[in-house]
Amino acid sequence: MPKIRTQRTKPPPEGFEDIQDVLEDYDKKMRDAESESHEGKRKVESVWPVMRITHARSRYIYDLYYKRELISRELYDWLLKQKYADADLIAKWKKQGYEKLCCVRCIQTRDMNFQGSTCICRVPKASLKKGIVVECPHCGCRGCSSTD
Repeated sequence: MPKIRTQRTKPPPEGFEDIQDVLEDYDKKMRDAESESHEGKRKVESVWPVMRITHARSRYIYDLYYKRELISRELYDWLLKQKYADADLIAKWKKQGYEKLCCVRCIQTRDMNFQGSTCICRVPKASLKKGIVVECPHCGCRGCSSTD
């Protein structure tokens, strides 16, 4: 969630006005996802919409800077500092093999059932049995292996 701007906060760099509408849409979607009813859902499923929106917003900022080169380095750094995007996730996306990573939690080995393993969504679909639907328990991802 982005930081709240106060009197002491540096004003946004030039070019922020161009993407502000899209970021406000993501913020509105985030508020809707947070206020959505959790009735009938498993405990872990209640945070999946928030994780998906966070991923989409981070991917949008990543694409603007690294793929389309539409924003400046100053604006990119400001967006990361203001928590508009997940800096750790973007750092992983720049590494080979992690281009489609859904969340940083899926590669942390301490949260898994088996010591030293990663999440099931990181397993390539070709290695899984046919007809099995795989969902990550952390974020609801259905497969973020770079070979898929």
